[in-house]
Amino acid sequence: MAHLPPPDPRFLKALRALEEAVECQRQGRTAEAERLFTRLLKKNPDYFDGLHFFGLFRYHQGELNEALKLLTKAIKVHPRSADAHNSLGATLDGLKRSRDAVAAYDRALALNPEHVQALGNRGNALSLLNRHEDAITSYDRALALAPNHVEALTNRSTALLALRRYEEAIAGYDQALAVKRDHVDALFNRGNAARLLKRYEEALASYQQTLRLQPHHPHAFNGMAHCALAICDWTTTAALAGELDARVRAGRSIINPWTFLGFCDDPALQLECARTYTRYKVPLRPPPLWTGRAYRHGKVRIAYLSCDFHQHATAFLIAELLELHDRARFEVLGVSFGPDDNSEMRARLVRAFDQFHDVRAASDRDVAKLLIDLEVDIAADLKGYTQDCRPEILAHRPAPIQVNYLGYPGTMAAEFIDYIIADRIVLPFDQQAFCSEQIVHLPDSYQVNDAQRKIVAPTPTRQEAGLPPQGFVFCCFNNNYKITRPVFEVWMRLLAKVEGSVLWLLRDNPGAETNLRREAGARGIDPARLVFAAHANPQDHLARHRLADLFLDTLPYNAHTTASDALWAGLPVVTCRGNAFAGRVAASLLDAAGLPELVTSSLEQYEALALRLAADASLLGGFRQRLTDGPSRLFDSDRFRRHIEAAYLTMWERWQRGEKPQAFSVSP
Repeated sequence: MAHLPPPDPRFLKALRALEEAVECQRQGRTAEAERLFTRLLKKNPDYFDGLHFFGLFRYHQGELNEALKLLTKAIKVHPRSADAHNSLGATLDGLKRSRDAVAAYDRALALNPEHVQALGNRGNALSLLNRHEDAITSYDRALALAPNHVEALTNRSTALLALRRYEEAIAGYDQALAVKRDHVDALFNRGNAARLLKRYEEALASYQQTLRLQPHHPHAFNGMAHCALAICDWTTTAALAGELDARVRAGRSIINPWTFLGFCDDPALQLECARTYTRYKVPLRPPPLWTGRAYRHGKVRIAYLSCDFHQHATAFLIAELLELHDRARFEVLGVSFGPDDNSEMRARLVRAFDQFHDVRAASDRDVAKLLIDLEVDIAADLKGYTQDCRPEILAHRPAPIQVNYLGYPGTMAAEFIDYIIADRIVLPFDQQAFCSEQIVHLPDSYQVNDAQRKIVAPTPTRQEAGLPPQGFVFCCFNNNYKITRPVFEVWMRLLAKVEGSVLWLLRDNPGAETNLRREAGARGIDPARLVFAAHANPQDHLARHRLADLFLDTLPYNAHTTASDALWAGLPVVTCRGNAFAGRVAASLLDAAGLPELVTSSLEQYEALALRLAADASLLGGFRQRLTDGPSRLFDSDRFRRHIEAAYLTMWERWQRGEKPQAFSVSP
């Protein structure tokens, strides 16, 4: 609460009542404070200090519309109060009116250019508008006036974090912590920066310290869970798992649904997790921008929204579909809120769209307004709840049909998403109760693939790849966070039974490599039999699959793009079908590739099948030959294009008839 200002001489008699109301508020006697404020303003309706402080009182209560009325009236009484304009800006920010908030802070600063709080708040509002560079300028002005202003130091670092300047962000958080060692926001966000740099142990320590200082911190527990998964710290993941479920059930923490997929394959709990996360991402549902107007343009207009339109797994999957879409019936727009990496893939994607809009610096509402202006019929969100998602864009309801597709393998639990594109394996209709979206089944696999990819790079030698000259090569190029203890124990038993065999994994971070080698040794396996492959460019990565003999999948989170890569390269994949979408993707891919025999329903069957294939070269060779011979429905891009377009047209025709979204299947 701000200090009381010097008394307005016109209202000296009201000053004591104001002081009493403020003191009641300070002591937490809010009902009495409200009564005193109300009585004060009834007697003195134009008392500026009373209006201002009652407005702040309503602001802190979360009664933002009431606060807005009071502060607006206060400014009419005293338009040259920089403090009141600053308070108005904070209220507008709370109402998600960040552009109006910036204007209010600018008025405060015109009256008092050295108003440190207004400068800091202005930076916060600019960050909410994704104007992070401008936000940093505002924070710098505040810090020039108050070098140890811990909030400005912290929030400036968070703007740097949004700009992916992670090392600079960490340096800034360290400055803030030097001023205030127990600053919770600085500690937590320092953990986020370290996590994004894959310095997971460092991040884990920051999250743990955050929880020691603030046991009910809404996000730190999720950070711990994410880091423990990433480094394959199964002692910690086991300790967190039960608590994680309890927090999801009780809504006591904001757990990222994407993180939760690595712990839990219960569709009901996944839905509850996503519901809580949606409420966090969209606490105030904005009024819909699309209000029922029918569009009359000649083609169905589809907008794909993603931050991954560059060298990224999503791009490698979807690029050919964007090129193949039937331009006689569809107009295809790209809406990109991710970086431009100047890659060949980025250039290919830009060419593939009829229109390409780079909206990195635009606010969520501005992007939604763009979709309205473009008269988009179908908006397809390719991110869901994966990293750098922006579901708030579609929360503004900028299109009559809004779809969850490809990026996130599960429900978004958001009432503003109408459909989820799936197939009969990953999301059977009997799981509709666990999806807020209506389920749409494509006839083959839901996952799109690019059949234009060529494996033109030379196959490396086993020595070049770090593999021994002889011996069977089990491989799993999934992200390390997908490797769980039960699956790893199966792998170690396979290594024990198949003499001279090795396990070829992706090198993601030093912590995971150290822990996996230690876990192998604890099970009697020479840690050197785990071979870690460095990240490589896409062509070289596909080429090195030829050195592996069998791809072993993970559970409860399957291989997705990595399974497609293996199958495209002619490498058989053994999987175990899980209970939810994320654990059924490899089964879907294998079915579409014509190899359903490689799908098992338990880890015991999975282990037995992998052992049999490792021992029977002719059996394994037969599966390899079937992948090579084709044709495969999985990589028939034009077939897939026809099916997903049929899905889009069915959605569009239902809307044209005024019907609500409803689950359906596309016929092959």
